[in-house]
Amino acid sequence: MAKLLRQSVAILVLLTALTGVVYPLLVTGIAQVVFPRAANGSLIERHGKPLGSELIGQAFTDPKYFWSRPSATSPFPDNSTSSSGSNLGPTNSALTDAVKQRIEALRAADPGNTEPVPVDLITASGSGLDPHISPAAAIYQMARVVRVRGISPEQVKAMIAQASAGRQLGLLGEPRVNVLQLNLLLDGR
Repeated sequence: MAKLLRQSVAILVLLTALTGVVYPLLVTGIAQVVFPRAANGSLIERHGKPLGSELIGQAFTDPKYFWSRPSATSPFPDNSTSSSGSNLGPTNSALTDAVKQRIEALRAADPGNTEPVPVDLITASGSGLDPHISPAAAIYQMARVVRVRGISPEQVKAMIAQASAGRQLGLLGEPRVNVLQLNLLLDGR
């Protein structure tokens, strides 16, 4: 019995060391060598100061900026320590009310825009941290940004194109626009 207990404890210690220390250090070391930027959070920096990550959304509410997809994280939007969706179903009145409020906020920020609101501007993503919007959502907001900033639509279209990415490998995912990159382009023009 004592022999079996010693073997069990030895295996537990060995596997804990392998899977809890050696393997994570090995994977982290390989990632730092092969993909250092991604392994360190895909940070966007300006003048050596980190402004955010390409992978985590940020809440923008000023009319001069493109707005991100809504976040369902709590206690504040885009809380990376609380990644989750709202888990509200399509018939839940809380979801319906939230969508109505989001539409009202978009309409109030751009009263002349009568186009249908793209769904990704009024519904949160599954993680609640989506840093991207669809090209349609960017085009929907373009008139407001052009008006508030006093720049030409052609300049903004060029910035949208610069902050856009297509499908991965030509078929995976959807075309998307990184909101933080786009807003930084606007600020840096």
